[in-house]
Amino acid sequence: MKRQIAEKSGRDAETRAGLWLRAKGWRILDTRVKTPAGEIDLVAKRGATIAFVEVKWRARRDDLDLAIDERRLARVAAAVEAVAHRYATQGEDIRIDVILLAPGAFPRHIANAWQP
Repeated sequence: MKRQIAEKSGRDAETRAGLWLRAKGWRILDTRVKTPAGEIDLVAKRGATIAFVEVKWRARRDDLDLAIDERRLARVAAAVEAVAHRYATQGEDIRIDVILLAPGAFPRHIANAWQP
C-alpha cells in the first residue's frame, strides 16, 4: 500500500512539473520513458535545448536537499544515453535537469544538474 501511495505521489509530481515547465515555455515531448538503464520522468524542449528531467517529490520541504544524488543522476544519464538520439534529431543541445517538489514549496528547477 505504501508503495502505491509513493507511486501515485510521484506521478502527480511529474504532472505538476510538466505543467510548471509548460508555463515556462517548454514543450513536453514525452513522459515516463523506460529504458534498460532506467526511467526518464519527462523529456522537454525549449528552443534548441532538450532537457531530460528527473522529478523528485518529497512530503517535507526540508527533505528536498537529499532527494537527488550523484548515483541517481548517473542512472538518469545512462537512460538518456540510450534514447537521446530519438529526441535530438536536429543537433539540439541536451541536458539533464531536476525539478524538486514538496507541499508549500515553489518548484525548484535545477538546470543542467548532471556534469559528468
